[in-house]
Amino acid sequence: MDLILDGRGPRYLQLARALRAAIGAGRLPHGSRLPSTRELAASLGVSRTTVVAAYEHLHAEGHLEGKIGSGSYVQTPLQPSTSAGAVRRPVPAQSSFSARARRLHDPRALPGRRAPDVRYAFQYGFPSVNTEIATQWLRELARAAQYASPNYPPAQGLPALRDAVARHIGRTRGVTCDADDVVIVHGTQQALSLIANVLLDPGDDVAIEEPHYFGARRVLEILGARLHGVPVDREGLCVDRLPDPPAKVTYVTPSHQFPTGVVMSLERRHALLDYARRNDGWIIEDDYDGEFRHAQQPVSALQALDRDGRVLYVGTFSKTLFPSLRLGYIVTPPGLRDDLLAAKWVADFGTSPTEQAALASFIASGVYDRHLRVVTRRLAERRELLRRLLHERCGPRVEVADSKSGMHLLAWVRDLSRDGGDALVRMAQQRGVGLYTVASSYLDPPDATGLIMGFSAMSTREIREAMEIVADCLSHCPSEAR
Repeated sequence: MDLILDGRGPRYLQLARALRAAIGAGRLPHGSRLPSTRELAASLGVSRTTVVAAYEHLHAEGHLEGKIGSGSYVQTPLQPSTSAGAVRRPVPAQSSFSARARRLHDPRALPGRRAPDVRYAFQYGFPSVNTEIATQWLRELARAAQYASPNYPPAQGLPALRDAVARHIGRTRGVTCDADDVVIVHGTQQALSLIANVLLDPGDDVAIEEPHYFGARRVLEILGARLHGVPVDREGLCVDRLPDPPAKVTYVTPSHQFPTGVVMSLERRHALLDYARRNDGWIIEDDYDGEFRHAQQPVSALQALDRDGRVLYVGTFSKTLFPSLRLGYIVTPPGLRDDLLAAKWVADFGTSPTEQAALASFIASGVYDRHLRVVTRRLAERRELLRRLLHERCGPRVEVADSKSGMHLLAWVRDLSRDGGDALVRMAQQRGVGLYTVASSYLDPPDATGLIMGFSAMSTREIREAMEIVADCLSHCPSEAR
C-alpha cells in the first residue's frame, strides 16, 4: 500500500491521516479489507502499536468497521433515510476542528485507570486515602470556609500557602525559593500545560525520558511539540543522548524516574544543567513521588543545583493526600513568573481559596509532615511485600526494577513479548485483577512486557490475594524466550 507519512505530530496520527486520504481518494474503496496490523507495520517500518492506534482512531471516526475474525474494513457510507419526517442533522467533520482539537481526539484510554469489573487493581498514581487524615482535612476545610473571601483569589495563590510550600520544599527537597517564586495550580497537569504554553510553539523540540509519564507526553503532543525520546539507564536520563539540534525544553523526573524508579546521578544532573545553559534551553523538573523515600533521606531536587534560572520545579499534593485535591505548584525562575501568572489568569483566574487556606494550615501545623512519615512507612511495607511475592511466586521469569521509593514497582516479564503481555493482562482481568503495561510510557515501545504495579491503594491482604491470581495467570502464559 502506497502511504506517505507527513511527519507532523505522533506517528499514529500521521498514519491515520494517510489512510483517511487513501479512502477519500478511492484508493481504499468502501468495503475493502485493510492489511493486518502486523503486515502494515512491517511494510511501513513502524511499530505495530502505531498501526493499532491509527486503526482505532479511524474506527472512532467511523471510517473503519471491524468484523470479528476478519479484520478492519473501510466503512460503507450510510444511505440517507427516506422515511417521512426524517431529520438530517449536520455532523461536523473532524477536519473542521483546530489542529489542537484533532490531537486531543485520541482513542487510547488514559493508562493506569481502574477497569470497572476488577476486584483488585495494581493501578498506579493513586494514593491510599487514610480515614484519619481525611477526617482532619474535612475539619480544616470547614474551618477555612468560615473565613473564605467571596472575591476572586490571587492568580498566583494565597500568600499563606505559597509561604508554607516554599518552607516545606526548602526544608525537605533542598529547593531554593521563597513565596514569590511559587505559583499555585490545579495539579501537575495544569502546571505542565501552563509551562508548555509559555515556552513552546508548535514544532518546537522537546526531550522526554524514554520511558516517561504518559500525562506529560499528552500535554506536549497536544500543543504540537516535536518529541524526542531519550533513554534512561541506572543513572537516570542519558544526557549524552539528548537531541542535536538541541531541545528547547527537557522534561525529567530525576528524583524518582517514572516509571523505572531510578534516581538521576549527581554527574548527570550537572551535565543536564550544562546542556540547558549552553543551548539556552529550559528544564521541567517533575518531582514525581519524590517525597516517598523508603530506604534513605530524600534526594535534593535538581532545582537546588540550578545557578542559571533554567529549571521549573513542579510538585503536587494529589499523590500525597487525595486524588480529588487538585492543588499543586510551580517554582518558577523570576524571569518567567509574570508570563506564567498571565497564563494562569487566562486559564481560570485562580484556585479554590478554601482548599488553599486549609492546606496552608495543614502544612504549617505539622500535620502534613506527620502524615508523610506514616504514609512512607506504610508504602515501604507494601513495596517490600510485593517485591517478595513477585520473587517467590513468579521466580526468575520476572525482574523487578531497583527502586527505593514511590507508590509502584516496575516488573519486567523476561520471556513475554508485548502481545504476550497483553494476553496476560486480559487473562488477569477476566479473573478480577487489573494489570497495566508499560507500553503507553514509550514513544516506541519495546517488544517486551513490563508491568507498572501500583500498590499504594491496596491493603497487604489484597496484594497477597491478587498476586496468587497473577502468578497463576503467568504460569498459563508460555515462555517466548528466543
